[in-house]
Amino acid sequence: MGAAEGFDYTRRPDGSVVITHGGRVAATLRGQRAAAFLDEVQDDPQGLMARWTGNYKHGNERVAKKHPRNRR
Repeated sequence: MGAAEGFDYTRRPDGSVVITHGGRVAATLRGQRAAAFLDEVQDDPQGLMARWTGNYKHGNERVAKKHPRNRR
């Protein structure tokens, strides 16, 4: 499986965290969830953001790779 890419996060002054993917907002974390995310983000930021936003292992990756539109 390829590595997650294109994720970024921003800490806001109110303590919330906004996670973006490809420049679009994927998730906004507040309170304890934001604090837990910030504690974990140092290890593998791209993979962690993919998991926290739910954009991770949909189960159709193998099928989608074989679709004519995705062949190169």
